[in-house]
Amino acid sequence: MNRRLATAAGAAAAAAALALSTHGTAYAAHGILVVDGVSHRDPGGCYPLGDFVPPTVSNYTDAAVAVWSRPDCSGRVEHFVDPGETYRPEGNRSVFVL
Repeated sequence: MNRRLATAAGAAAAAAALALSTHGTAYAAHGILVVDGVSHRDPGGCYPLGDFVPPTVSNYTDAAVAVWSRPDCSGRVEHFVDPGETYRPEGNRSVFVL
């Protein structure tokens, strides 16, 4: 039981740190992020996803990209797109450059 509690506490702390870092961040990844066919040079922050069929995220940056379960980078992180990868999520979601 203590191990489960520690794991849950660690996950909650990581989620809180990520949530706090999404507001007012000045960091931008270096490279290009392609979200639904639109290229973003040196991206940073949250981008909408899902208006393009099929939605795609191609990460040509030096940073990981988190795919969120809801618009506006809310809900929960469902997948990480590492540099050099392309991901095709289902549904209306958003992506955040870490």
